[in-house]
Amino acid sequence: MKIKYFEDTDTALLEFSEHPVFETKEINENIYLDLDENGNLIGMTIEHAMSQANISEVSFQQINRQVA
Repeated sequence: MKIKYFEDTDTALLEFSEHPVFETKEINENIYLDLDENGNLIGMTIEHAMSQANISEVSFQQINRQVA
């Protein structure tokens, strides 16, 4: 996964895959989802990212599977 932030437009681009984008769906006026030809999520664009997604702080935490 890659996250790109464009400060000049306050836009965040989250890339989950490098597959070609087949379709973009508007979730609301600030959030767009990019899908491949099979409907799989390829990326997400967030306009006004500072207020919409608190992009000033990004963290990653992997939770390991518990084995019983």
